[in-house]
Amino acid sequence: MSNATEEKSILAGIRVLDFGRYIAGPYCAALLGDLGADVIRIERLDGGEDRSILPVAAAGPGALFLAMNRNKRCLTLDPASTEGREIVKQLVARSDVVIANLPPDVLKNLSLDLESLQGIKPDIILTTTTAFGAGGPWSARHGFDGIGQAMSGAVHLSGTPEQPVKSSAHWVDFGTACLNAFGTLAALMARGKTGQGQKVETALLNTAIAFNNGMLIEEQVAETNRQAIGNRGYTSAPSDMFRTRDGWIMVACVGNPMFRRIARLLGEESWLTDPRFKDDAERGRHGEELSVRVAEWAAALTSTEALDALAGVQVPAAPVYSPRQALEDEHIQATGMMKDVDYPGLARPAPIATSPVSLSATPGTLRRRAPLLGEHTDEILRELGYGDADIAVLRERKVV
Repeated sequence: MSNATEEKSILAGIRVLDFGRYIAGPYCAALLGDLGADVIRIERLDGGEDRSILPVAAAGPGALFLAMNRNKRCLTLDPASTEGREIVKQLVARSDVVIANLPPDVLKNLSLDLESLQGIKPDIILTTTTAFGAGGPWSARHGFDGIGQAMSGAVHLSGTPEQPVKSSAHWVDFGTACLNAFGTLAALMARGKTGQGQKVETALLNTAIAFNNGMLIEEQVAETNRQAIGNRGYTSAPSDMFRTRDGWIMVACVGNPMFRRIARLLGEESWLTDPRFKDDAERGRHGEELSVRVAEWAAALTSTEALDALAGVQVPAAPVYSPRQALEDEHIQATGMMKDVDYPGLARPAPIATSPVSLSATPGTLRRRAPLLGEHTDEILRELGYGDADIAVLRERKVV
């Protein structure tokens, strides 16, 4: 990384220890790494269980690992061993943030709870995630993204009444990771003012409830008892997915001006005086009738023809892509949303999403690929003062 880039990295000089696994912890650490933090992933000697999810090589990492662990160095370590605990202490003493989406009892056993960490470095920041949050009967249970989706009411409102459907995109995990990064940055700002560290705590279910809060408010206040209606929108129409001659498109029509434009495009000016379609709420209630007409219109056109016509009247619409089509889309390519990164053992470069937040003065950067298992162990130990002979002994004892 060039000196100019280092100067622009807002988190340059901040060290993060990443004990996280899967998404909520690791993606938070990756976002901080994008902004210049020195992120050290602490991993078991035989590799974390998240290293091979969605495998993309016969003997190599998974796609999820490549995305979650960019801009990190990797230290393999047994943190429960006597020597491993000493290494953790030395790392904590030189760090600013510890990220660990681990259960509270595991944090305590590994001395990664806030009290233990602050005993080493009083101004340390601990960022943690649980499945269900503290204070309830499920607080000690484990969970993943789909569990949060299911309990928030979101799955019930997706698919059909006969078949609830969860999203294949891990929005609960990624939302929690973003909130972790948001909270960590806030804690760093607070530390700059007070000199004190603190714990940043999130939960998958908290994220899911927050993101689906509008539907929960509506249910309690208005008692709507909404049921799943496929891809149609609840609060506006026509908002749905429609089959064209050569694929599918998504249309999202919101607001009276937009509705007037699509009505005229379809030659349905009578809609504009129909009381069933007078506003978004009424159109949402009668969305099925509107979807039937738009489906008829779209079925006669190619996706490109339909999308061009909708763009011409400024109604938001997009093609429904397969992953391959998303990779090949000219807009996605032109905007640099992903960057091809080589990784040992891969047949082709991995398209790693760049930082989804753009800062004009202090931009995030993709400086290094995800690490090989233990790739930086010796380098990091030498930074702590261990000599080659010491490292050899630690390896012989399977500490690192």
